[in-house]
Amino acid sequence: MQVEKTLEALLRDAPQGVAPIITAIAAACVEIERLTSLGGLAGSLGASLGQNADGDTQKELDVRAQELMMVAMRQSGVAAIASEELEDWELCDAKGTFAVAFDPLDGSSNIDTNMSIGTIFSILPAKGSDNPFTQPGHAQIAAGFAVYGPQTLLVLTFGKGTDVLTLDPRDGVWRVTRNHVQITGNSTEYAVNASNYRHWDRAVRAYVDDCVSGVEGPREKNFNMRWIGSLVAEAFRILTRGGVFLYPGDVRQGYREGRLRLLYEAHPIAFVIEQAGGRASNGHGRILDMVPKSIHQRVPLFFGSAEKVERLERLHNDPQIGSETSPLFGRRGLFRA
Repeated sequence: MQVEKTLEALLRDAPQGVAPIITAIAAACVEIERLTSLGGLAGSLGASLGQNADGDTQKELDVRAQELMMVAMRQSGVAAIASEELEDWELCDAKGTFAVAFDPLDGSSNIDTNMSIGTIFSILPAKGSDNPFTQPGHAQIAAGFAVYGPQTLLVLTFGKGTDVLTLDPRDGVWRVTRNHVQITGNSTEYAVNASNYRHWDRAVRAYVDDCVSGVEGPREKNFNMRWIGSLVAEAFRILTRGGVFLYPGDVRQGYREGRLRLLYEAHPIAFVIEQAGGRASNGHGRILDMVPKSIHQRVPLFFGSAEKVERLERLHNDPQIGSETSPLFGRRGLFRA
């Protein structure tokens, strides 16, 4: 089916001054996709090159994606840039009116396995403060992510709904394939790395235990678990099929505050999810109300169907429930969402 509405047409309704930035990001994503699709033909894209500024393993494709995004952002006239691959944020164009934070390559551990990876971005007003990246998530003007998989996708919001575009390989044009996505509340899928069960707090264990107990448990239905290890792939599946994603903090050293970054991962994903009728939380409250203390601040992240995330918040915020194990609450009727 030929879809007539293109990215160019969609950007006519974008906030003033945002269209050139989105256009530049979309063009960089096309280049990253082309590089990704070459796989081993483009060299050892999954080879480790050491660690980035925040201590995570850095792959060759991380570096090359970073270079492409940096060129695109500098040419688009943004005031400031923050990235997973930078030690600190950078001032670019003092006359620019927007600041952009991004993860140039999400899910890079999946490069060699030919699974979906992507790029995440957040666009903020460049306020008169010394650091434009110390704003709550609800200050975002636009946000989105690209997915490099069987289809190359661009998920985008300007705060008036979430749209999905597909890169047409026949002519290289981004075409709108889904307007105003709404997350279903009926899904029986949840995404979590269950191998870390022993490290979780009791609220997260209680939630997962209730899912695992299936029709015999308090939820009275069977659930399926999913885990890809790529945030953009998890988010797109939830936009498509509903469900909930859990990446809690845990008791391990370096994991107490979670592992995902607030500024350029949790904030943009939360904005996209909320604009699709879902909810995103740190377990105790709304992610978009959080203000980054540093560009690489980490945070626990739960997102997906609103009622499922609300249930996780109730488990975290009720001292009695949070201190008990799930079997004692095998019949708790309050939590059937």
